[in-house]
Amino acid sequence: MHIAESIASVRPAIAAARAGGRTIGFVPTMGALHAGHVSLIDRCRADGCFTVVSIFVNPTQFGPNEDLNRYPRTLDADRTACERAGVDVIFAPTAEEMYPPGEQTRVRPGRLADTLCGPFRPGHFEGVCTVVAKLFNIVQPDVTYFGQKDAQQALILRRMAIDLAMPVQIVTCPIVRDADGLALSSRNALLSREERSHALALYRALCIGRDAILRGEASIGRIVAAMRNAVVQSAGSAVIDYLSLVDPDTLEPITPHCPRVLIAGAIRLGGVRLIDNLTVEIPPPTP
Repeated sequence: MHIAESIASVRPAIAAARAGGRTIGFVPTMGALHAGHVSLIDRCRADGCFTVVSIFVNPTQFGPNEDLNRYPRTLDADRTACERAGVDVIFAPTAEEMYPPGEQTRVRPGRLADTLCGPFRPGHFEGVCTVVAKLFNIVQPDVTYFGQKDAQQALILRRMAIDLAMPVQIVTCPIVRDADGLALSSRNALLSREERSHALALYRALCIGRDAILRGEASIGRIVAAMRNAVVQSAGSAVIDYLSLVDPDTLEPITPHCPRVLIAGAIRLGGVRLIDNLTVEIPPPTP
């Protein structure tokens, strides 16, 4: 496994694999790897790709009052996990390598960033698009793998790749959950035991929304109210950023003709912000 900390050292390793006829697969991460990340690596390798993993806590996607300094950093453990998973190259640059003195350019997303997480994290998706565009330029992957937990991010990045004519296929992989349903997240490590218990309220609320849809409930207002009530009852200390039902392809409000619904939510417990979502196929009306 090759470990590179600079752009100059990672490019030749990838170029050699490409020259040998390999498809380049890329899994961008911020480190603190867990089974969800490993599932992306496994999918990348199962697809026969030369597997590149980036580990970089990107400062431009954190707001001034967010958890940049608290975000878990476990580089040694991440290297071990990557080696066990069969990763070919780790790219672990410094902030100075990615954002050298004098840099000015940013990639600003469109209206997909104006909903769900966007209003609660101003500038976040601009930071994500900027760093991922730069990583795509450095790695030049054929295929890139993202988790469905970050459904909005995946949609925004797919739109960016299309709009900027980036020759990369973006694959979204299923959410990996703990046995009790909590979506795996690097930020889960920041939760206290009590907060970890309360964090389950988000997934349970999404399940309430899903079950209501499958029962034929047509009122979005009633569904969202039931979801909010579930969070308040189970985790009174949680701050709800949003609980929403949207079209999974556009993030627009659902219409009566939507065949699928993305039920998405974000809550904050102490200083930890958690997101999750479920996609529901709407059953056809009974004749």
